[in-house]
Amino acid sequence: MAKKAKKAAGSGGATIALNKKARHEYFIEDRYEAGVALQGWEVKSLRAGKINLTEAYVTIKDGEAFLFGATITPLPTASTHVNADPMRTRKLLMHREELNRLIGLVERKGFTLVPTALYWKRGRAKLEVGLAKGKKLHDKRADSKERDWQREKQRLFKHG
Repeated sequence: MAKKAKKAAGSGGATIALNKKARHEYFIEDRYEAGVALQGWEVKSLRAGKINLTEAYVTIKDGEAFLFGATITPLPTASTHVNADPMRTRKLLMHREELNRLIGLVERKGFTLVPTALYWKRGRAKLEVGLAKGKKLHDKRADSKERDWQREKQRLFKHG
């Protein structure tokens, strides 16, 4: 009985952080999963949920993907001999075919790579990278108008 509960808890896709701003600012065309090269103190901070993805972005440099601008706040119990840099650039681990496809889309077609979510998968931190195009102001207004209409429609159906 205990083994099943432990296995179910370890294999879950528990979400660590979401980037809700990305859905507001961009049209997300496609999503890719990438591993993140982390240090020990960063993993402890992620387990405590101390991460911010709102200002983060992904760039491709020399055929490798990197996560910039993600803030992982170090825990106060972090080791004293480790120099914790919360804004450190982190390497993303992806297959070569995926990287080549993303390089082509970003350089030729004007797409942007945006981190949309960070979650646990089989005990490892995975980053969901969205292939995105920027929204114009009128697109954002249309989205907010649609969201307001859906909310009002739900109210009308509820009160009948």
